[in-house]
Amino acid sequence: MSTITETKAIPHRPPKSQKVDQVAEMTRLLDASNGTILTDYRGLTVSEITDLRRRLQQAGAEYHVVKNTLFKIAFADRASGVEEHLAGPTAVTFALEDPVAPAKTLLDFIREKRKVEVKVGLIEGTVYDADGIKRLSQLPGRQVLLGQAVGAIQAPLYNLVGTLQGVINNFVWTLQAVHDQKAGAGS
Repeated sequence: MSTITETKAIPHRPPKSQKVDQVAEMTRLLDASNGTILTDYRGLTVSEITDLRRRLQQAGAEYHVVKNTLFKIAFADRASGVEEHLAGPTAVTFALEDPVAPAKTLLDFIREKRKVEVKVGLIEGTVYDADGIKRLSQLPGRQVLLGQAVGAIQAPLYNLVGTLQGVINNFVWTLQAVHDQKAGAGS
């Protein structure tokens, strides 16, 4: 008896165009975003997801339910430590502008609904766990931080201008006093 085992080659099928388009869209969003936050959206109704999407859109972000395998392909080698969180239902928040505002919006929604869980976040190349995303959401927004930075730069300049103005005023008053003294002595 001979035991010859034949191996049958599994035919390779090209990916469906719909999946290719989904990967391309996720890749575009990843390239355009300043940060992503992966969540487990289990338990949300369609209307709640719609509400969350609307809120995030107002914060400059998009919220997409993704297939883990397709997201892994789109994510490629952007950072390590995210792939292990791609299990179970996954939705991704793409922060297209300031990453702080969507984090605040998402965590406010989570506190309100108590249904969504943050898995992990990737903000400008750094991987954050759920606690890191919570701390990020507590930061002031980009506009507030820019205003604080401008104020910090402006304050010393205003003080310098005020000091120089005082020196110039004292000099002018001294010249005026000398002029008045000479005018009074000459009369």
